This record gives sequence, C-alpha cells and structure tokens, in this order.
Amino acid sequence: MKSKSLLLVAVDFMIMFAGLAIIMLNQYPVIDWSPVPWALAAALMGLAVQLFLLQKKYTSDIWIFPMVLFFSSLGIIMLARLKPVLCIPQLRWLMIGMLVMVGVLYFSRQLKNMLQYQYILGICTLVVLCLSLIFGVEIGGSKNWLVLGPISVQPSEFGKILLVLFLAAFLSDHGEMLKASKRKILFLDLPPIRFIAPLLVIWGIAILMFVVQRDLGSALLFFCMAVFMTYMGTGSKSYVFIALLFFTLGAAISYGFFSHVQVRFNIWLDPWADPDGQAYQVVQSLFAFAAGGVWGTGFTHGHPGFIPEVHTDFIFSAVAEGIGTAGLHGHYDGIRAAVLSWYYDCHELQKRAA
Repeated sequence: MKSKSLLLVAVDFMIMFAGLAIIMLNQYPVIDWSPVPWALAAALMGLAVQLFLLQKKYTSDIWIFPMVLFFSSLGIIMLARLKPVLCIPQLRWLMIGMLVMVGVLYFSRQLKNMLQYQYILGICTLVVLCLSLIFGVEIGGSKNWLVLGPISVQPSEFGKILLVLFLAAFLSDHGEMLKASKRKILFLDLPPIRFIAPLLVIWGIAILMFVVQRDLGSALLFFCMAVFMTYMGTGSKSYVFIALLFFTLGAAISYGFFSHVQVRFNIWLDPWADPDGQAYQVVQSLFAFAAGGVWGTGFTHGHPGFIPEVHTDFIFSAVAEGIGTAGLHGHYDGIRAAVLSWYYDCHELQKRAA
C-alpha cells in the first residue's frame, strides 16, 4: 500500500508534466522552458514529503496527500495555460506549502499548546482581519489586500487558520456551557450573552468584510466556518437560526445603504439584464460552461480568455469549458473521496485517543 501511494504521487506529477508539455508544444517554435526545473523540484519534494509521512506515521491515511497533489497539479497546469507568468510563483507556493505542512506536523505538540490561549487567538484573528479594513488596498474590486513593497498578501488567508484554531479552542472549553446553560426566548434555546459574544463578533466581522471590503467570498467563508463549527461543537440548531437571521438582517441593511451590494445582488439575480456591462464577467462564464458541454472542448482549446480575470475569479469556468460536466463530476468525486478520507482519519484518531 505504501508503494502504491508513492506511485500515486508520481502519477500526480506526471499529469502536471504532461499538461505543461502540451502547453509548451502550443508555444512552438518559441518555447518557455523556465517552469520545468521548478516542476522537477516540486515533484522531488512531493515524493520526499510522502516518504516522510509514511515513515513518521503522522496520519493513518496515506492517500490524502496524493489527492491534494492531484488537484494542485491540475490547478498549476490550468494557471500555466491561463496566465503563464504565474506558473512559477504557484510552483514556489506549492513547495512552501509542503514545507509548512511538514513543519506543522513535526511541531504539532508545541502548536497544540497554543489552544490554551484561546482569547489571544481570538484577538489575533480580529487584528489580522481588521488590518485590511484599515490599511487595505483595493485590487480587482475588493479592498482585502496589503501591499508591502513588491509583495501583496491577503490577511484574511491567515485569518482563516487563526479562526479555526480559536473556534476549536473556544468550543472545546465552553461547549458544555453553550449546551447546558440556556434560557428560552420564543422558540430558541440560548445561553447567556457572555458565552455567545465571541461568536457574534466573528459573525459581525464577516458582514463587515462584505460591506467594507466588497469581498463576498471571504465573508461567506468566514461566516460558514463559524456557523458550521458552532453547530458541530454544540449540536444546537438555535445557533444556526440566529446566525442566518443575523446575516440576513445585515445583508438586507447593506443592500439598502450600499450601491456595490445592490450591484452584486442584482447581477446574481438576473445577469442577463446587463450582459455587456456589469454582468459581463458572469455571462461569459456561463457561455464557457455551455461551450464545454458534457465532454468539454479539450485542454488548451476553447476561449477562456473571453472571461475577464479568468485566472483568479472564474478559473472553475475555464476548467468546465475544457473538460465538460463529465470531467467536473470526476473532480467532485475526487474531492468527496478526499473529504471522506479526512473524516475517517479524524475518526480513527478519536478512537485512538479514547
């Protein structure tokens, strides 16, 4: 089984090399060979990391990492096609990600001690999220970037990690109180306000990100993470109802007072009302889906360049055009297998701990 997992890692990178080879052949006679050494370095590092995971036995599931590399390889070849200048930086980030993963696993015991300082984690989460609210620069219509010389970063990406750590620590310590100490308000069972105040702050920050930063994706991700983890930690549907009510109220107020929220909502409701104007990007992405059909136009075929900023906002539409809905179902099955594998791995670790 161990040798098969290594073989699967090798297959992942063979897919990446095959995709890069097709792209370079389309560039003939002027071929850019610069991504090849970086791809070789990433492949060697991937095999080394899988060997590390197998020897140290940090996980009972040896298939999760190969699945992640499979999707990473597809992402890299799609990015190499859509915006070649970002291929090498993406390969660098893949290698940095693998190194960080190894570091987190190696120092996992020390990192677990951070969970004892839950409120410090909560404050750090708020600080990181508020950095872009105060010092953020608008890029691509969203004010969620910090520009530090030649480097541009999104603080919300680090905030996601801190948020998960904070919620895990908070719900682990206060989960019983959130379940037990409740008062009846209408048909809702709610604990004292001091116990749910941190959750309300996180939900409020999510809405603030939507309004001020114009970043609906990150706002929904933060909000859903908080709601999902709260429900899993308490099992109470009251929190889900309050969260949805809170978000609906905030969204309605935002729609009434902020024009960019109205534009986003109207485009979602009816993109065909202004197909050549504000809804142009969405409409072109729908055309890409239609052009792909069931089997797709084929890799390097089709016209994803018609979609503005396709490499960052609508890369899924480019994938759909190339491989069709049949290929998308294959992607979905792979993601589902990865999630189920992760779930059973967590279940196995819980049984060992018990």
